Amino acid sequence: MKKLIALLLALVMVFALCACGATAPAEKPAEGTPAEGTPAEGTPAEGTPAEGTPAENTPAEAESGEGKVFNIYAWNEEFKGFFEKYYTVPEGVTVNWVITPSDNGAYQQKLDEALLNQANAADDDKVDMFLAEADYILKYVNADATQDITKLGVTDFSNTYAYTVQAASDPDGVVKGVSFQCCPSALIYRRSIAEDVLGTSDPAEVQALLDSWDKFNAVAADAKEKGYYMTASFAETYRVFSNNCTSPWVDADSNLQFDPQIEAWIAQTEDFVNNGYTLTAGVWDQEKNDQMFADGKTMCFFGPAWYFNFCMGNAQDPDKGCSGDWAICEGPAAHFWGGTWLLAPAGTDNPTMLADIMNTFINNEEVCSKLVSDEKQFSNNQKVNAKFAEDPNYGSAFLGGQNDVAVFSAMTDNIVWENHTIYDQLLNEGLQTYLQEYFKGTVDKETALKNFYNYVNETYPAIVTP
Repeated sequence: MKKLIALLLALVMVFALCACGATAPAEKPAEGTPAEGTPAEGTPAEGTPAEGTPAENTPAEAESGEGKVFNIYAWNEEFKGFFEKYYTVPEGVTVNWVITPSDNGAYQQKLDEALLNQANAADDDKVDMFLAEADYILKYVNADATQDITKLGVTDFSNTYAYTVQAASDPDGVVKGVSFQCCPSALIYRRSIAEDVLGTSDPAEVQALLDSWDKFNAVAADAKEKGYYMTASFAETYRVFSNNCTSPWVDADSNLQFDPQIEAWIAQTEDFVNNGYTLTAGVWDQEKNDQMFADGKTMCFFGPAWYFNFCMGNAQDPDKGCSGDWAICEGPAAHFWGGTWLLAPAGTDNPTMLADIMNTFINNEEVCSKLVSDEKQFSNNQKVNAKFAEDPNYGSAFLGGQNDVAVFSAMTDNIVWENHTIYDQLLNEGLQTYLQEYFKGTVDKETALKNFYNYVNETYPAIVTP
């Protein structure tokens, strides 16, 4: 009952937030959403057939007693594209996609309504699977609205990455879902600028020169002297810091608290803005994206495979871009960004098919290999990724031939999933939104923080602010 109440409370807050218009601007598009000019979601790499051949990994017809309609809730069509290419739907089953954009909390609102009505819904209307992102996954994992997938037959996590399983587990360790992708995030740098500033563009050598924040900050000064920006957004390094927090946003007494990592990010950003080491653009602002063109003056960006493959469209522009003039390394600290989890709602009338979908996208090596080779994903299967990491002929043209799978594979053990709360998404986005006003010089720091605290009070009245 306690968990159900928590879910109901979260739903109420979403309604209140939408009603009062207090929602902060979305920090990012849905994971894997292409920037303008890049391939559409689910678009295979150039030269790849438009329709993949699904692996023969499912029963020929629906299990006896299972529903004939399988409802999947999602916020975009990225996974839908993969599902339709790589999963064979049992004969006699119709898959119904309920897709609601995530803008202004609309997706979660639609999903919450359906989950609250799950027990009384007709079989054909029940939620059979739904997708969630890292920023708000705990809202659902920690609720009675989801169920233990090991009881459904999803029991082999031997090849998945540990943090993806931890993120989908409730406080008692009950696993409620799986992620079809792993999203370690890297420092993405311009080779030509690194050569000018550091005297090298070799990933191993660049990593050695940027493997701590002290080194990163010192190089920012060197880049400025050469006429470059270290980053193009005030928030570029935010997730690197926030992923490594040692305390949650809210303590046991419901007090809002700033982790030392958040304070360190604020201090670094103040220094970068004051010294002209960064632009004050938002993570998704055009001013930042323009720095990805060949005539851009920014050395460093941060992001996972989905980011440089689908969101760095300007860098890939055939006329003004600079594809091939990029490389990746871990940077000052390991971190991740995003990921899409497939969660199991309680009350589904298609448990066998649900389990089969989950097993397919984490354990079927043929499907996971297609996700890497054809879809430019970093799969959630370590065995498959190791195969690509060890392949001397595999590499990313965008990264000048560098094997990004090998780099990401070496980073995953350093990723931690700790101190996350159900409040993370809106607090992380809200802090950046209100502090941007300070970094742009529109308001002073005291006012920016006051505005943030007011936002917290309106969004989560139970949290005690300073």
